[in-house]
Amino acid sequence: MTADATLPVASVLCAVRGSGETAVVTALTTPGSGVAVARRCADLTELLAAAGAGAGTAAIISADLPGINRESIAHLHGCGVRVVVLAGRQEWLGDRLRAIGVDVVLDEDTPSEVLVATVRDEAHGRGRGQGGPPSGGLPAEPGDGARDQAPRTGRVVAVWGPAGAPGRTTLAVHLAAELAGPDAHRSRRGGRRRRRGQDTPSGAEGGYLAEVLLVDADTYAGSVAQHLGLLDESPGLAAAARSAGQGALDLAGLARLAPVVAPRLRVLTGITRAARWPELPATSLDVVWGLSRALADWTVIDCGFGLEQDELLSYDTHAPQRNGATLSALAAADVVLVVGGSDAVGIQRLVRGLGDLADSGATSGALRIVVANRVRSSAAGPRPEAAVRDALGRYGGVTDLHVLPDDRQTLDAVLLAGRTLAEHAPQTPVRRAVADLAERVRGAVGPP
Repeated sequence: MTADATLPVASVLCAVRGSGETAVVTALTTPGSGVAVARRCADLTELLAAAGAGAGTAAIISADLPGINRESIAHLHGCGVRVVVLAGRQEWLGDRLRAIGVDVVLDEDTPSEVLVATVRDEAHGRGRGQGGPPSGGLPAEPGDGARDQAPRTGRVVAVWGPAGAPGRTTLAVHLAAELAGPDAHRSRRGGRRRRRGQDTPSGAEGGYLAEVLLVDADTYAGSVAQHLGLLDESPGLAAAARSAGQGALDLAGLARLAPVVAPRLRVLTGITRAARWPELPATSLDVVWGLSRALADWTVIDCGFGLEQDELLSYDTHAPQRNGATLSALAAADVVLVVGGSDAVGIQRLVRGLGDLADSGATSGALRIVVANRVRSSAAGPRPEAAVRDALGRYGGVTDLHVLPDDRQTLDAVLLAGRTLAEHAPQTPVRRAVADLAERVRGAVGPP
């Protein structure tokens, strides 16, 4: 097959391993092929460097090239390089490669004419492009609670706040319990059933039941597991991101990594040490959020405070994003809860945080709800709620504020017990305020 004479010669990067490289390069450099091999790369590092330098618009690589995952494929795509992979005839291998974003998968014994035509078309941006993220549908044989039915289209709620904002994790945990619906008493061993007369108050009285997934995506100080009294120190989110990066994560796998800690409430625990943040790349978490929508009606994500895009601070290298997990969660969210304190320092940080959040562009299209936490007269004056509303309206342009009262004694007791407000203190004002916030979230975006 000869090349179209009206098109320029396409520059291609080659990272094929073994004895097959010679045959591939020979086929691509045949006179009249319309393709030129710009670089023969020995490993992934050289391939990424050549792509970053703009040496080619397509890359042909081996399926067993060490280090190939979703993040490296995303980096190649970010450099404008389409990816063609030579693989065996195993169907599972082709599915895995497409799941990590590879554009085209070819058999290793593909005729040279077809190989050249495919690479040339991809290099010119007119190829078939079979890759892309997984659809997030149910696997053929779901397990561990993943039900064999049409995929859900669940909602994602991100809980974010500026540095020092009190109660991000506390709000995320108890909001997730409220979104699961009334009577969500703990089913773990040792959990106590709610006593008669301690029924669900206020906004949760409607009997709304939903499957909820609570995710700890705070890469600085994750603590969702401690709030719920979980002893398992294995970070479920890191395992899910690792599987997604290799194209192996499906709905059943996500369900196994997110144990049920209360009726209709699953938890995907976070990293145990802040130094492990590179295990949560945004490209892999994007897949996790997509599958979360299919696993649960509501996904509540506890985010870190940072919004800086760290790679802007590097020069000519591809740096991982320290805040990639937070930015990915905010971009995927249907609702963003912005949490801040109610004292002088907290209000100032919240006002600045609202500006930083708008400047980041991470929440475009998402509904924003501002939450003032720990509202108390000792910090805001004799009429604390009115004072906080006035300050945020004047300096932050916040016209619709949700207020959570300060109840340190109750929250300390809940944390000590490793339970939720709905289980431990259902009739308290702070629990009613969280239940009302859950109702507001449901009404704002509609049921999943």
